Amino acid sequence: MTKKIFFFTTILFLSFRATSQIVTIVNKETKEPLEQVTIFQQKTNNFATTNEKGKAEIKVFKNAEQIEIRFLGFKTKYKNYSEIQKNNFIIELEPSILNMDEIVISASKWKQKKSELAAKVSVVSNKEIQLLNPQTAADLLTISGKVFVQKSQQGGGSPMIRGFATNRLLYAIDGVRMNNAIFRAGNIQNIISLDPFSIEKTEIVFGPGSVIYGSDAIGAVMSFKTLTPRLSFDDKTLISGNAFTRLSSVNGEKTVHADVNVGLKKWAFVTSISHNNYGDLVMGSDGPNEYLRNFYVERHNDQDVVIENSNPKNQVPNDFIQTNLMQKVRFKLDENWNFEYGFHFSETSSFDRYDRHLISRNENPRYGDWKYGPQKWMMNNLEIRKKTTHSFFDEVSLRLTHQDFEESRISRDFKATKKEKRTEKVVAYSTNLDFSKILSSRNKLIYGIEYVFNDVTSKGTNTDINTNTSQNGPSRYPNSTWSSLGFYVSNQTDFDKKWTLQTGLRYNFYKLDATFDTTFYPFPFTEAKIDDAAFSGSIGLVFRPDKRWLFSNNFSSAFRSPNVDDIGKVFDSEPGIVVVPNPNLKAEYSYNTDVSIAKTFGDFLKIELTGFYTLLNRALVRRNFTLNGLTQIMYDGELSDVQAIQNAASANVYGYQTSFEIDFGKGFGFLSDFNYQKGEEELDNGEKSPLRHATPWFGTTRFSYSNEKFNAQFYANYSGEVAFKNMPETEITKPYMYAIDQNGNPYSPSWFTLNLKTSYRLTENLLFSSGIENLADKRYRPYSSGIVSPGRNFVVSLKATI
Repeated sequence: MTKKIFFFTTILFLSFRATSQIVTIVNKETKEPLEQVTIFQQKTNNFATTNEKGKAEIKVFKNAEQIEIRFLGFKTKYKNYSEIQKNNFIIELEPSILNMDEIVISASKWKQKKSELAAKVSVVSNKEIQLLNPQTAADLLTISGKVFVQKSQQGGGSPMIRGFATNRLLYAIDGVRMNNAIFRAGNIQNIISLDPFSIEKTEIVFGPGSVIYGSDAIGAVMSFKTLTPRLSFDDKTLISGNAFTRLSSVNGEKTVHADVNVGLKKWAFVTSISHNNYGDLVMGSDGPNEYLRNFYVERHNDQDVVIENSNPKNQVPNDFIQTNLMQKVRFKLDENWNFEYGFHFSETSSFDRYDRHLISRNENPRYGDWKYGPQKWMMNNLEIRKKTTHSFFDEVSLRLTHQDFEESRISRDFKATKKEKRTEKVVAYSTNLDFSKILSSRNKLIYGIEYVFNDVTSKGTNTDINTNTSQNGPSRYPNSTWSSLGFYVSNQTDFDKKWTLQTGLRYNFYKLDATFDTTFYPFPFTEAKIDDAAFSGSIGLVFRPDKRWLFSNNFSSAFRSPNVDDIGKVFDSEPGIVVVPNPNLKAEYSYNTDVSIAKTFGDFLKIELTGFYTLLNRALVRRNFTLNGLTQIMYDGELSDVQAIQNAASANVYGYQTSFEIDFGKGFGFLSDFNYQKGEEELDNGEKSPLRHATPWFGTTRFSYSNEKFNAQFYANYSGEVAFKNMPETEITKPYMYAIDQNGNPYSPSWFTLNLKTSYRLTENLLFSSGIENLADKRYRPYSSGIVSPGRNFVVSLKATI
């Protein structure tokens, strides 16, 4: 009763302030304000989003004939300005999980309705993040039910999407590419630099995205939108924020987070900080014994000693600490000019690469030490947006970005005294100039230019741990520069309300200069140069016969230009194999088609199905090589076969993704996602092998319930088996990561987990969340992962808002 009185008092209060043109959007059933609702006018591209109190200023929509109000999980509403005014600037949205029409940004860098896109896009909302409470940004991606994540250690996470991973996927943060010139083909951990608590929304665009994003966007684009500074709508200072703490039992996690927004009429500031402390991760009780950690190495009295693990389920060592900081400043000069600056910083402690500690040699551990040094990332990002009535554009966005990356690898053989450290630093600059022009009521043009420059420095140091004396050692990479200049244009034509055609083209120049140090390795060259270009395009058709059906077909190509990691790296990919530089590389290309069908039945059921096929040509892969005519060289004291990255293969992958949603009403819902893919790649001898990053089938099934105060979700995650006969050649050589079948061969068993997450709003400003992950305490290792996944885990958290 108290809430109803408050609600109607709010209406009465706002009726006296109608001239302020502030709208309030609430949940029709619970009357709670809705944050991040998109208010959109397609004809002019004007938009606004609600703040944490469900409010937004809609002055720019005055006299608009049709305003679209969209929010994931709610039915879209269409209103004109007069109707909103008559309702005292109050809009009620009706809950529905079946909306196919939410607004997304990632596909074109501009706001667009999902139902107009030929490409498949999956969205992870802030509401889902809040309930499911992921520990890291890598875990956040699994919430979508459409991304498979590999982990070599606890401090990591490497997504696999549609048979591709690592440098064939593109990461974008607030529209800025995170991929740099040393993104490798092996599993990368850069995604953990992102703070899940500072992310408002995550969008995954499946398939090639090179037209908009350039190199690397072969398998998908993962776009992360961080917290936006929110302005005050009147002369009062808007102050809001969150404080959060979480504990997890399975690794002794202790997390604290805080963010605060201070908004004036023209200026707004948002600060976010998080600190995470993770102990050693404990695996489950029920599963393959091969996964148990029976021993580990410690150093006692200046000697490496093998210690029997008193608890073989405890994966020693894999603890780490992480800190994230974000500061944003926004200045809105008027309705046409918007300036936003963002500073991001992330740093981890050193953390052990767990899978390397599992390798044995001569019945002893292979390594006494193998860890990554602190992983650091910093970004400065300035975006200037302008709305205008210029002949060539209606909106323009200029983005200037600077990023610093630092990572290192520290290794030492068992009982050896020489410790090797390889440190890499990348300084990346980028400039994006993007334009949007509505040519007519049925035609919209998007075009732009992007310049990226990377400066790579690499250093090697060898240290005697007994004398603590150091000397220079071989570096992992040559000192290099890599740059890219791309021009793109994309056009959307609406033939009528039912048909939409999307086309796009991009022409991209890329250049690489590398200088090799021959002090430690007898390379037959001292420098390498690449100066080349690549071309990509797309064409897609969307058909909407009515509001219940959606058909789309998309044809697209993408490219990945050789980077410093491809051309110049020296490293041991596995014991007995050394990879050396190859300066004669070209871009690899992919060609993709996918077909999607979506259908809603009444207000209770939605089914989506997408099939895809991708061909990868001139693939950059590791193959046998010669160095000065030699097929073997000494590397780190071991005679090793020589390999190099080469344009030496083709690959293909095909599969489908399907989702099934039911809205039972009264707060009850059901969702199931299922993903299947199968791929092959060409081997050096011309034979075929299963594609390394084509994962087994996997999915998630969720039952949910929500009301005014309480949310709950009971869900299962699951994955299929990869039998030995279906194992990629590269994985067969890593038996220490896999279970052993009845014939003594490595394989990846199927697995499933049962999980329960709940949240309860204790007061208007206090939210308590709890959960049990892996209820059955299953012991499982996702395909290609080096670390075993957590066992039964109890999670509790408390969130306070102001």
